[in-house]
Amino acid sequence: MMLRARQKLGKYRIEKRLADGPLAAVYQAYDTIHGLRVALKIPHRRMMDDYFLADFRKEVRLLAKLDHPNILPIQNACFIDGYFVISMPLGLETLGTRLQKRISTARALDFTRQILAGVAHAHEHRIIHCDIKPDNFIIFPDNQLRLADFGFSKLARGRVLEASGSGTVGYVAPEQAMGRPVLASDVFSVGLVLYRMFAGTLPRWPYDWPPPGAARLRQKLHPDMVALIRRAIEVKPSRRFRDGMRLLAAFERIRQPAARR
Repeated sequence: MMLRARQKLGKYRIEKRLADGPLAAVYQAYDTIHGLRVALKIPHRRMMDDYFLADFRKEVRLLAKLDHPNILPIQNACFIDGYFVISMPLGLETLGTRLQKRISTARALDFTRQILAGVAHAHEHRIIHCDIKPDNFIIFPDNQLRLADFGFSKLARGRVLEASGSGTVGYVAPEQAMGRPVLASDVFSVGLVLYRMFAGTLPRWPYDWPPPGAARLRQKLHPDMVALIRRAIEVKPSRRFRDGMRLLAAFERIRQPAARR
């Protein structure tokens, strides 16, 4: 059952639903004690059993390991009136929404830096996000970008881990779809986000190069930046950047000439 506008949940007053996923819904709410608006992630009632609640607790504990300006923090997590409520800062819109409008190359390159910085920080802590897509990057004032929704995330203790084929169709890496995510799986998803941001379209399986939109990509970006995106979306993980740290380092080396003059 969805929560309704003006419904009270502890100190929070629900204002509207922002998103509705398979496991949880996200609401805009007003914190009546602190006097500010927040985002509340609340599991669906059918998910309120020990199995799924363990996953939501895991998400909270994974995020507790991360402290970075490009990762959305959790302000609080607790049970309220039988609901498990995760409170987070409220952004302006998602990157997915922003991409429906024109975006300058300079702004897209700034978003690229922030995207890569957030993913690299998660990878430094061996956390594979497993659901990187435009809708999971939240834009805040001054165009600050924060990576959100670690609900599908996995802790990489070895080179490869076993997991369900989670992720979002269109952005999930082939090996992740087969239940074998690695850090490079996030690199693949990031590469697709960057391709869509600069080319205005999303490559599709089998990801043969050049995909549709490649001419627009080459028109906007320096060949080194095009090569970076191409390597990020290689089908074989061994041909990609191994993790977000290496991807960020490669971007920093070409950052100045990344756009066409």
